Amino acid sequence: MRSLDENNKLTLYFEGRISAANAPEIEKEVFSVIGDRTEGIVIDAGKLDYISSAGLRILAKLRKHVTDELSVINVSRDVYDIFETTGFTEILNVKKAYREVSIEGCEEIGSGGYGTVYRIDEESILKVYNLSSLDVIESERLMSQRAFVNGLPTALSYDIVKVGDKYGVVYEMLDAMTIAQLVNADPSKLEEYVKPYAAALREYHSIEIKDEMFVDKKQLFYNTANIVAPYLTDEENADIKAYLDSIPDRRTFLHGDYNLKNVMMKEGEIMLIDIGDAGIGHPAFDVAGVWLFCNYTKKTRLPPEEIRRLMGFDPDLSEQVWDVFSREYFQTDDPEKLEHYNQVIKPLALFCVAYHGIRRSAGQSEEAMKQRVEYLIRGSLLPAIRTGARIDF
Repeated sequence: MRSLDENNKLTLYFEGRISAANAPEIEKEVFSVIGDRTEGIVIDAGKLDYISSAGLRILAKLRKHVTDELSVINVSRDVYDIFETTGFTEILNVKKAYREVSIEGCEEIGSGGYGTVYRIDEESILKVYNLSSLDVIESERLMSQRAFVNGLPTALSYDIVKVGDKYGVVYEMLDAMTIAQLVNADPSKLEEYVKPYAAALREYHSIEIKDEMFVDKKQLFYNTANIVAPYLTDEENADIKAYLDSIPDRRTFLHGDYNLKNVMMKEGEIMLIDIGDAGIGHPAFDVAGVWLFCNYTKKTRLPPEEIRRLMGFDPDLSEQVWDVFSREYFQTDDPEKLEHYNQVIKPLALFCVAYHGIRRSAGQSEEAMKQRVEYLIRGSLLPAIRTGARIDF
């Protein structure tokens, strides 16, 4: 057994096989190494091939000795099965080893702020994350599973894997293309692709979610309002709160990022991917996201090639996408009604921009936050709230 003591963490490396024959010797060595230490102890089982009941009893004694959580990391599938069968996954923080996957030569399906999706074989796709927080990645994987359990057509998620120095989640391969890819490949069929995309969202918005894992989107916006409150006047804060209060409460399923790159289709059948931002709330939150994707993205200061990459198709088609989407989603061709819905959605869409902008400012300087508030809240959101229509669908 090897050990490494650094950064206030003592790592014990279990290797080979631990059986009744060598367990007493290993137990003696373990407690000799840890001495009086009662916290910050981690077991690295990356080279552990087998552990018997005698070895498990060592961990049980160690669990009683420590005062904080005892983690066992890099556990192989076979050894994990032993932990799970014996119930040790209930008393220890047992984490499987992450298998390594290469994306060399793999087709890129799409990319966004959080990561890039690749087609890795005929049966699997892989989302590689830009962030390093395994908790966030695991949360997204679980969110996809919970959405599926609640009746949403999501891609089935499998294991978390390592991709170089990053992490990713493997999903079932859908023999399909994203709506963005389809539109990009044949713009003449834009309406044929966008209408079922809109109809599907309308259908999903009829699903009520009782699962507590899904966060209330309106509450997240209230949280943002509280963050910016010290930088605004009482009147400005009152206007923002009144607008949020006016949004009807719902437990409707929300995808959270329903853009054309996150929806796949084959023969008219829709499948959802990239569902980590899913939640509950009024359908307008999702529709506002589509509005932003179609009416705001191409107007940013990003280089044209970056805008095209983010959208996944010719940005000049975005207004046509919104037109087809809104007519199908709201079930009307009446120009006055469509313009009304446009005015209803715009303030919430700008609130979404403010929400993400303020989140990105977290941890920055006071001056940076003031600039964000001046530009996003006073310059954009408040005028839209004060002149726009309230949500009425």
